[in-house]
Amino acid sequence: MTEVCFFRTPTDFSLQSIADLISVPVPAGFSPATPIKAIAPLDQAGQGDLTFLDNQAYVSQFKVTQATAAIIGKKHQDQIPSHLACFVVDEPYRVFARISAAMFPSAMRPQPVFEGAGIAPGSFIHPEARLEHGVTVDPGVVIGPRAEIGSGTILCAGAIIGADVRLGRHVTIGPAATVTHALVGNDVIIHTGARIGQDGFGFAMGRHGHDKVPQVGRVIIQDRVEIGANSTIDRGANRDTIIGEGTKIDNLVQIAHNVVIGRHCVIVAQVGISGSTRLGDFVVMGGQAGSVGHITIGTGAQIAGAASVAGDVPAGERWGGTPARPLRQWGKEIAVLASLAKAGGRGLKLLKAGPQHADQQSTDKPLTDQEAQ
Repeated sequence: MTEVCFFRTPTDFSLQSIADLISVPVPAGFSPATPIKAIAPLDQAGQGDLTFLDNQAYVSQFKVTQATAAIIGKKHQDQIPSHLACFVVDEPYRVFARISAAMFPSAMRPQPVFEGAGIAPGSFIHPEARLEHGVTVDPGVVIGPRAEIGSGTILCAGAIIGADVRLGRHVTIGPAATVTHALVGNDVIIHTGARIGQDGFGFAMGRHGHDKVPQVGRVIIQDRVEIGANSTIDRGANRDTIIGEGTKIDNLVQIAHNVVIGRHCVIVAQVGISGSTRLGDFVVMGGQAGSVGHITIGTGAQIAGAASVAGDVPAGERWGGTPARPLRQWGKEIAVLASLAKAGGRGLKLLKAGPQHADQQSTDKPLTDQEAQ
């Protein structure tokens, strides 16, 4: 059985191709025509592979890698093996990502099973829908009435586009994703199984039961947003749910109704953001973090993984823990608890005595079992 490769190897990529892309000369002593066929990590790279070094921890692998070429930072330029063609840049990982995208463009977004732009058999497009030239529609796609879809957009197999939805140009909707009640900008990627525009969780609760509140808002997704597989974004209740330009949302994220997320935020897997929360620009929320509703997380704030945010977070601050608080405070509290746990019964005695006796910890003798009780 032959080895399966899901991404076609570039046939005309070389050291010169890299040099042209990043405006850096081909390293001295190496032929510009040297072919580059794939990308690989330092420890697995071989002849024809491109790799990169950005972390000091991998210098030992860098010195013995069998790759043909590497992207490295200036801090490592004095450690280059003689056999390796190295391009020295300011941001190695970012440059490596740019080159990789040029080598493997099909890996950048979900791809249709129907090769070539056009309308595949087995799809359904409502007569009142409007598609610009150059839209690709896979089998099983359903497009509702009055939907408008821009040129260069790809709708993968089984995607559903609801009535009156607007999709901009060069949008990609992954297999089995659904988009309803939404206005979507240009160059947006929505991955497999994502659910956009379903009604938010809104009920007027009472002791005799809970009355459903109609969710009549929209989802607004601005340009260059990426939304991961099986993530969900609820439409607004009486205003819009908004995802700002350039924001990247991982897999399995839940964004509730009326949430407003700023530009270029990063929302990692399994985050849950409750209704009417507002995030400023460039906010980062680590995996499994969550927030209560009706709070503001300021521009540039960072929330650690698994943190539970119960109140407003000032701009630029880093918070963690449950309930979330500033990282420095959280770290001190964890250190104190660890110290008390290590002290055993003596730690319990100090905790009861109060902080004024904390300095006795290093001199007190261990408590007997009777004293500890």
